[in-house]
Amino acid sequence: MTTRDTTVAVFRPDDERLRDAVELVESLGATPVADPMLEVRETGASPRTDADYTVLTSKTGAEIARETGWEPGETTVCAIGSATAGALREQGYDVDLVPDEFSSTGMVELLAERVDGARVEVARSDHGSQVLLDGLEAAGAYVHETVLYELVRPEGAGGSAELAASGDLDAACFTSSLTVANFLAAAEERGIRADAVAGLADAVVGVIGEPTRETAESEGIAVDVVPENADFDELACAVVERAAPTYHD
Repeated sequence: MTTRDTTVAVFRPDDERLRDAVELVESLGATPVADPMLEVRETGASPRTDADYTVLTSKTGAEIARETGWEPGETTVCAIGSATAGALREQGYDVDLVPDEFSSTGMVELLAERVDGARVEVARSDHGSQVLLDGLEAAGAYVHETVLYELVRPEGAGGSAELAASGDLDAACFTSSLTVANFLAAAEERGIRADAVAGLADAVVGVIGEPTRETAESEGIAVDVVPENADFDELACAVVERAAPTYHD
């Protein structure tokens, strides 16, 4: 198989993230299959301004925080991951803390010795991990969660599931547990869930992070690639290299 014949499903929301993902896969010499599995719906809420620590977990959250006019004041701004930190800085915010491990667990480990008795604001989507809230509360923090946006499955999503079911998908890049769940739900609606999962067994499946791996494997999807960092570019490069290792030639 040549690299150009390698089809790679990407599930990013239908905005610049999807366009960037498509361009990256094309630059690697593969053929992207753009199938957005997440749609962002803003709630209109803004992070609280009276917290000692404020945790943001995504690039989308950083952008929405700015749109709502949020100003950090004296709060310590914490970002899960370099992408979130970069997005916050792009929006004009200073970032004080970023965990070494880009995950809810990593953030809990970073803050555990700091937040006893402190007010911690967690601003994120409606599908955030309970691990973050429980871990901070166990560390003695007074935790408040603000849902900045909801994540829903776009109408019509699932073309990649049809390709997987027919054996025509060579690779897939799952960026969250929710993208896995929505892929399977789209396949279920089409009556091809079992065939789609079987098709993924013959494809290279990459995921960002251990929670996404656990979700995929619990649904019978074998995972081939988990990048060291929770970064889409790193994920896509590793997946394409695994699916078509001659692309460097």
